[in-house]
Amino acid sequence: MADRSGIFAGDDPFAIARAWLAEAEGSEPNDPNAIALATVDADGMPNARMVLLKDIESASFVFYTNYESRKAAEIEGAGKAAFVLHWKSLRRQIRVRGLTAREDGPQADAYYASRSLKSRLGAWASRQSQPLDSRGTLMAEVARRTAEFGTNPPRPPFWGGIRITPLEIEFWADGAFRLHDRFRWSRVTVDTPWEIARLSP
Repeated sequence: MADRSGIFAGDDPFAIARAWLAEAEGSEPNDPNAIALATVDADGMPNARMVLLKDIESASFVFYTNYESRKAAEIEGAGKAAFVLHWKSLRRQIRVRGLTAREDGPQADAYYASRSLKSRLGAWASRQSQPLDSRGTLMAEVARRTAEFGTNPPRPPFWGGIRITPLEIEFWADGAFRLHDRFRWSRVTVDTPWEIARLSP
């Protein structure tokens, strides 16, 4: 596509996404890797929340969560999810829709081990998305888990990664007079080639 140049140039959408994120890391004041993650429950009711994207791999995007949380249950049930990366400082966004799978092997172990001790203990203590009677109860559970595991807690069996392998990626950049630039990469299955189209603003 002749007019796909500049920040949109390249044949690998994951490389473009990594380049945009790297640029945002120099301009966004907080959490340039924050994504608005969308899921749907068994009744078709949508849900959205902010989580942190932790890796852009060669063919997918990965974040980490408690597998007993509402978002993980909805992802498990649907096998699909979507998210938006948005950077106000760059006036750009990336939209992704795709298929999901757990990442609960050595990669999840390595990421868990890289987190601060308090975050690792917090993963054990929090029954994410479940009712909580008080913060005191939560802190007491943190203390209990600290006594149990000390300074080297293992990764909880109910905590790990979610990998999103996209069927669609859209790159959007702000344009003058709201005439934005949009390019959509889409494919029918994860094994078929990408089709690239410029979209009207």
